[in-house]
Amino acid sequence: MRPPNPPTPPSAFDADERLRWVVHISRLMDSQFRLPGTRFRFGLDPLLGLIPIVGDLSSTAVSVALLLTMLRHGASGAVAVRMVLNILVDSLVGAIPLVGNIFDFAYKSNERNVALLRRHYAEGRHMGSGKGLLLVIVLVLLVALGLLAWAAWRCSIGRGCTSRASLRSARSSTWPDKYL
Repeated sequence: MRPPNPPTPPSAFDADERLRWVVHISRLMDSQFRLPGTRFRFGLDPLLGLIPIVGDLSSTAVSVALLLTMLRHGASGAVAVRMVLNILVDSLVGAIPLVGNIFDFAYKSNERNVALLRRHYAEGRHMGSGKGLLLVIVLVLLVALGLLAWAAWRCSIGRGCTSRASLRSARSSTWPDKYL
């Protein structure tokens, strides 16, 4: 008679309380509920996606918060890039009316990201930090936001943008008067 297998100690991933929070929230967003009589699971993410604009933005905000938590707890730059791509695919395709709603029920970016981090922990490479990559991403977003603000400012003072008067003069030379 064989002795029973000793219980396996929890992995470093499962032992960390903050990462258990990430697992709990990702499950809530992606697979909390089960369709009765089936094995199909879904979470709040596709339900929030049914609310135009606000729902998609809130789902993306939760995904980004989970990503930031994972970055603070050992996700390397390569894993972080894959996680960001998962969130971008979910957010961009999910924003398309009807098709995006159906896509949100099938594509579970938060659970994919947790699986990436678990694999990263299992390989023993979780000591790295994605903080440098996060800094680069934040700087790129700030520069893009600054360029957008600069372009809006240039348009508001009438320089660098096409003014209404020039549009009218351009249209009047090519359009008949009845269309103006």
